[in-house]
Amino acid sequence: MPSEPFEDRTLSPYTGYTRAHWEAVADSLLAAVAPYATADGALYHFPGEHTSASGRLSDGLEGYARTLLLAAFRRDEKVLERYADGLTAGTAGVWPRVEHRSQPLVEAASIALALRLTRPLLWDRLDDGVRQRAARWLGDGLTAEPWPCNWELFPVTVGGFLQEIGHEPEASRAAIDRGLERIEQWYLGDGWYTDGHGRKFDYYNGWAMHLYPVLHAWLADDTRLLDLYGGRLEAHLADYARLFGGDGAPLLQGRSLTYRFATAAPLWLGALTGRTPLSPGETRRLASGALRYFLDRGAVDDRGLLSLGWHGPDDALLQAYSGPASPYWASKAYVGLLLPPDHEVWTTAEEPGPTDRADAVTPVGPPNWLLQSTTSDGVVRLHNHGSEDARYDPYYTRLAYSTATAPSAPSAPSASYDNSVIVGDDPSRTEIEPLGVGAGWAASRHTVGDGIRVTSLVVARGAVEVRAHLVSGAAPGTSVRVTGWAARDGLRSELLPVLGLTDALTGRTHEGDTLFVALARLTGEPDPAPLGETVSVRAHGPGELDVRWSGGSGARVRLDGRGVEVTVRD
Repeated sequence: MPSEPFEDRTLSPYTGYTRAHWEAVADSLLAAVAPYATADGALYHFPGEHTSASGRLSDGLEGYARTLLLAAFRRDEKVLERYADGLTAGTAGVWPRVEHRSQPLVEAASIALALRLTRPLLWDRLDDGVRQRAARWLGDGLTAEPWPCNWELFPVTVGGFLQEIGHEPEASRAAIDRGLERIEQWYLGDGWYTDGHGRKFDYYNGWAMHLYPVLHAWLADDTRLLDLYGGRLEAHLADYARLFGGDGAPLLQGRSLTYRFATAAPLWLGALTGRTPLSPGETRRLASGALRYFLDRGAVDDRGLLSLGWHGPDDALLQAYSGPASPYWASKAYVGLLLPPDHEVWTTAEEPGPTDRADAVTPVGPPNWLLQSTTSDGVVRLHNHGSEDARYDPYYTRLAYSTATAPSAPSAPSASYDNSVIVGDDPSRTEIEPLGVGAGWAASRHTVGDGIRVTSLVVARGAVEVRAHLVSGAAPGTSVRVTGWAARDGLRSELLPVLGLTDALTGRTHEGDTLFVALARLTGEPDPAPLGETVSVRAHGPGELDVRWSGGSGARVRLDGRGVEVTVRD
């Protein structure tokens, strides 16, 4: 990256970043992609051998659309001129058509949003013939059938722009209404959507399910829609703010993680629309923290390009739809530049985020998650007892994730599967059924193999976890092994047997249900108290446990074939 503005530790004591840093990074990214545009500017072909399942032509369109979105948020008229040239050529026959469930539908939404954001700077300056061709190309997105997930919002986004310019107003209105109606089935309350059918919870909540409806309502100046979707965003941000570590890292969970600092988009969106529980200083601390986290860890290569990966290149994070330009959906983070330089989100001093303020164990109802954060090391841990998408294992199906660890590779032998219960030789976790979440605990039931069910519970305090697993339906003598955190970067991972397990964290089932209990801890503290002294766990009959923390508080727990009961004692 080129040299950046000087850090301002008075205005930004946590990150040093100001609006000038955001602008400088945007300018650098836009300058770096320019050499990879085709001569007519319609496609951007980035280097590398990796190609998405949609093919090179679609990948080139993706390169145009996603970097155009960055240029739109940056509002640099000179840069936008080259995208105007690309629009002229692309709609003259270079770009693939928008068809049912095709990748160009995704990119049409980015193009439409960019044109809507920069209408006086780009669209209004185009020749009438170019505008007509562009509207027709985008118009296919009004009737193209999306995949039943966040894709439903791409026709909404296309329709919002086309309605604004008066192109096929009835079809545009129908596309908007249809998409917004369809996502209602996936809204589960408290600011949380599942990304389509099932229980798929991840960052798509922020950078898609909230972003598109709220931006549409804001750009349309539709008070009714903004109250509805803005209210949901505000509720979501109360939980979302807790997903960032003290070093700025977002949680490493879900899919499309190569979009990296796109995680900042809903934070800025809340400030833009006034629908946020966060203060201006907290908003900037979290957003700038995420941007800096990735820049400091090699997300941008020596050519100035965003690589496919998390820190640097990492094929483990990629999906079939990932192409060379996919990381540029990180452009969504730049929604913050829609806020003027004198807005308080830029002028107020950074304030601590949730992870900076105090240790916390926070239940999140709709996804049935338990968030566990500690200020001493800035680590956030997510205990997953309700989110699943078998297509993208292991980033959905493990028992826990954090801001400082990564799940082990799915191709590795079962011995290396982190945060798992391995029954026999099977580490799988499917058909996850949430059993509840409350003050300091979360529970679920899942399937392993044929006819075996595991009921799992975590009780947490500080950095310490009590993990209990009741195995049902396994033949007597079946081996069971539990695993903990796959620690890295100087963190310490501990796992101690308590009940039903040997020192090697293995055990065997007996007749009927069998309970296995262990203590776990992931910590960056250099000299923590011995794990065994932080909590005591005693069994009181089959499936009944008494958990008592060293400070005196605790919980009474019962696990059986019907579910889980937890009584917390202060």
